[in-house]
Amino acid sequence: MDSNSQSSNSVDPHSIRVVDVLGAAIALLTLATPLFIIGNYSQSPVLNQQSVTYNPSNR
Repeated sequence: MDSNSQSSNSVDPHSIRVVDVLGAAIALLTLATPLFIIGNYSQSPVLNQQSVTYNPSNR
């Protein structure tokens, strides 16, 4: 075997950087999406809520 030949296992450093950025983006989406969904659907409109009260003087 020739010691000057490149190994077949060598990986392009640029592709490692792309994979790191892609992994960070996926992790960020995984953490942010549930928070966004919970925040979006947990807001209850206060103006549309009506409270039922009993007023005994209106008989």
